[in-house]
Amino acid sequence: MTSLDDLPIRDDLRGMSPYGAPQAHVRVELNVNENTHPVPQAVVDDILERVQGALTSINRYPDREFVSLRDALANYLGHGLTRENVWAANGSNEVIQHMLQAFGGPGRSVLAFPPTYSMHKIIAAGSGTTWLTAERGPDFAITPEIAVAAIELQSPDMVFLCTPNNPTGTSVSNETIAAAYAATTGMVFVDEAYAEFSPQGSETALDLLAGRPRLVVSRTMSKAFAFAGARVGYLAADPAVIDALRLVRLPYHLSALTQAAAEGALAHASEMLAMVDDIKIQRDLLVSELATLGYTPYPSDANFVLFGNVANPQRVFDELLAQGIIIRDVGIPHHLRVTAGTERETTEFLTALAALNGAKNANGTQT
Repeated sequence: MTSLDDLPIRDDLRGMSPYGAPQAHVRVELNVNENTHPVPQAVVDDILERVQGALTSINRYPDREFVSLRDALANYLGHGLTRENVWAANGSNEVIQHMLQAFGGPGRSVLAFPPTYSMHKIIAAGSGTTWLTAERGPDFAITPEIAVAAIELQSPDMVFLCTPNNPTGTSVSNETIAAAYAATTGMVFVDEAYAEFSPQGSETALDLLAGRPRLVVSRTMSKAFAFAGARVGYLAADPAVIDALRLVRLPYHLSALTQAAAEGALAHASEMLAMVDDIKIQRDLLVSELATLGYTPYPSDANFVLFGNVANPQRVFDELLAQGIIIRDVGIPHHLRVTAGTERETTEFLTALAALNGAKNANGTQT
């Protein structure tokens, strides 16, 4: 049988692995940071009506500029943004791909601060962009000094900052983002996929956009909007950046059905976001209860919690999976990550983990 190595694949892709989050469908799925709350039925009904309307003209190409959707996204974001400041694509991964196609590529580099969203590195490789890294500070923090020192040392063409960061839940301050922007002549891309889960009144890089044409702020509808299956990501930036992305996008890249569904969800933003407060409660419960169980959870501004002091992550992962509960091993030694689910899901996870701890204490094995 032919293997990947037998094909004339690009040399810089040899030996790489594709994105590999497990897709095991079990009773409690807390591994990929989805919003586990269902979309309200009234919202589903409105979206279905809009999609049905789009189907009546499905023989025609969709609006290539998705003007109505960009208007809706700008209205949702506020900050004086208009459609000229907004871009969207099939998930934030395609948004990132557009950015790297336009501002990265062969002979160019992007600087990131691992551990961070694993797809950043994969998309960089796919675009032929050199991946550069710098270390974070204690508790995974990035201070202005850390960011500026890394930029001055490596002179990247792009800087990626993820806030709140995946998988750590750590936020990056606007002070750090502004310092990074001032330290480079390249693009600064801020991934705010989990921004809606931050404490009320938290700062956002959207506050920094005015007067910074090389700053880009990315968001997604997958998380807070419970729209992961719809694949809608978007960004806000100077209009010149939007023009640059038009050069690399495929024509008609957002289907008429995607546009209709996204507009329907945005029309019900308050209802869609009502579940966010409950998710925050479950996230904070995870932090407190994991500490009680003897683990080391990190404070999180996202919809998940990274926790350390796990003696045998693979054993914990496997034993939970055997009970129909899946969480995530993100590759950090002695750490695991769990998504904040519904109250039932969070309770099931904590109960199962406590039972594993009880079994450990009874027989002297390590968990």
